[in-house]
Amino acid sequence: MKRIRMDALAASPSPELSAPDFNEAIAVGRQYVEGAADAEREAAIARLFDVNYTPLLRLAALLGADDPENIVAEAFYELYRKWRKLRATDSAEAYLRSVVRNLTRMRIRHLQVARRHVDDPVESDTSAESKALLNDDQRVLISQLGRLPVRQREALVLRYWLGLREKEIADEMGISVGSVKTHTSRGLAALTSAMEARR
Repeated sequence: MKRIRMDALAASPSPELSAPDFNEAIAVGRQYVEGAADAEREAAIARLFDVNYTPLLRLAALLGADDPENIVAEAFYELYRKWRKLRATDSAEAYLRSVVRNLTRMRIRHLQVARRHVDDPVESDTSAESKALLNDDQRVLISQLGRLPVRQREALVLRYWLGLREKEIADEMGISVGSVKTHTSRGLAALTSAMEARR
């Protein structure tokens, strides 16, 4: 058997791939892998969109967003941008809810500041569809829900609309379980008194 010297082998150029060809092959391989990852990401986000769009739209509306469609669209955009940074794709729904809550808070804060600097506050127009879908009690309840402090409103919506447990709500809101109980209790008391005063 003939021995091959390693230094002679390293010095001779490879007949199969030169350095530029090898780098090009690596780049093409990376593009293929990234393209497959992008396709997988887009398919996963499309599935999440199909399942979660309407619930997230309702969440944004119940939290007081004046433009829930835009908030949900931006939440999905943020998910798309940060997909690779998610620790587990199972947490995507929780991430979307968190983004919707935060965007709604920011939008409400922005509107509060903007309204302070407007001479004549303009009434927000709700769509005819929204008005037709809600009966009088529902309209009053949602109106009263909108008047609650942000934390109370969030706790009530996450508890009674999304059906999350107190521990899950605490994790979502970044507060203790005791604070969740307090916000929920005070929010329910305020809504109950407002609805009873109406009768």
